[in-house]
Amino acid sequence: MNRNLLWLLTIFLLASVHLAWAQQPGKVPRIGILPPGPISERVHLWEAFRQGLRKLGYVEGQNIILVFPSGEVKPERLPHLAAELVSLKVDVIVAAAIVAVQAAKEATKTIPIVMPVASDAVETGLVASLARPGGNITGLTLISSQLSGKRLELLKEVVPRLSRLAVLSNPTSAAVPPQMRETEVTARALGVQLQPLEVRGPDDFERVFQAATKERAGALITLDDALLFTQRTRIVKLAAKSRLPAIYGFREFVDAGGLMSYAANTSDMYRRAAAFVDKILKGAKPADLPVEQPTKFEFVINLKAAKQIGLTIPPNVLTRGDKVIK
Repeated sequence: MNRNLLWLLTIFLLASVHLAWAQQPGKVPRIGILPPGPISERVHLWEAFRQGLRKLGYVEGQNIILVFPSGEVKPERLPHLAAELVSLKVDVIVAAAIVAVQAAKEATKTIPIVMPVASDAVETGLVASLARPGGNITGLTLISSQLSGKRLELLKEVVPRLSRLAVLSNPTSAAVPPQMRETEVTARALGVQLQPLEVRGPDDFERVFQAATKERAGALITLDDALLFTQRTRIVKLAAKSRLPAIYGFREFVDAGGLMSYAANTSDMYRRAAAFVDKILKGAKPADLPVEQPTKFEFVINLKAAKQIGLTIPPNVLTRGDKVIK
């Protein structure tokens, strides 16, 4: 190669490196959003995440960009949507619920993944431990399995003669087994027989509620899962139609007309997830950021729903409610 040409090439390469370095400070980070189901069912949660970002000084469209999925979000499309975010080379992926976190985990081992919510992250294998998550995943985890027993205890206080309990769950979800084990332990201690109601898709709900009625279930409990969260309005209506006292794992079920919920404040968790994104954008590694657990729990009771099914909530239970809807 001619010496002059080599010199010109060297100058060009050095200039390119300098230009790339100079442009880096002005780069606007892009955050890939991977929800476990329709955005329309989770608008308030993503708005809470945005609030968290704004509190940290981020202005969407100016110094941060949120990249939401293209097209309809269904569980079966999550691997494709995760791969799409990876191909766009986003700086961080925010994946909510186990099914979305798993899809993101399969799609990339390098792009940081932040989970605003995911049930029992250690038990389900998403992270190695809370203190040292390892890999490229961090964020916040629900303690769904630990709360399952507490929910059953509260339900038994409301329905003292409860002997047969319908347990609504999605058996394809990795979130379910730890919750089911805890529910079984508590049920044995309380002398309650369990009737599993398994749903794998939207078309299964009518059938399982008919089975609960046929087998004379006296109450209903749901195990935390993205599918059930998405279908919460339908579940609440079917529970009322079947006259089943029910307790749920998300406040949103009660907002949709359900009877009771004992749960973490998920909006608060989404807000807190913004801090993880901020730390990662400033150079922190997910493996070094301990996974956090909920700090706010709420027991919400809907007296309108109780009246609808002819149920009286005992005074000692009412006094423990963080919010009572009249």
